[in-house]
Amino acid sequence: MQQLPIILKADMQGSYEGLAHALSKLSTDEVKVNIIHSAVGAITESDVNLALASKAVLIGFNVRADASARKLAESSGVDIRYYNIIYEAVDEVKAALSGMLAPEKRESVIGSVEVRQVFVISKVGTIAGCYVTDGVIKRNAGVRVLRNNVVIHQGELDSLKRFKDDVKEVKANFECGLSLKNFNDIQEGDILEVFEVVEVARSL
Repeated sequence: MQQLPIILKADMQGSYEGLAHALSKLSTDEVKVNIIHSAVGAITESDVNLALASKAVLIGFNVRADASARKLAESSGVDIRYYNIIYEAVDEVKAALSGMLAPEKRESVIGSVEVRQVFVISKVGTIAGCYVTDGVIKRNAGVRVLRNNVVIHQGELDSLKRFKDDVKEVKANFECGLSLKNFNDIQEGDILEVFEVVEVARSL
């Protein structure tokens, strides 16, 4: 589990207790708000040193850093955030936590290809003469082989050609020749489902 360490300084106890409670509710199974220190009063050098040692975000709620703490924070690159409204602090910490979440991988089907002829070439393997019925087939995309709507193989392309030329993609209503990595059992009538995996940023 990843943690976002936070040091909280506020103008009064009720403020930091309320903010600490609101921030701790943002924690999930993957990322956790960890309030390592909270107190009443201005941000001091010792707060900055603690933030530096623990890589924490320093939050001042209705308080500011004193002159020596400000200088130390600037020279050491410690992040001090000032707020006077609880929900603004919560929103910013939420955004920081969302950035720590691992992106979600989603699959997107981009094309469909029908196998019309099969050629077995010695030293090369099976080449399928195909027709792109829908969308597009791309060289770096993933491919599933469907026979009677049952997936019999999932893998990737080894080659993609238009006539004798290697190409990066072939669009709908065009013919192409292709071979699959580590799979030669292609038959006429098989359907190839072409897909890409995209990473989507997640939010809390």
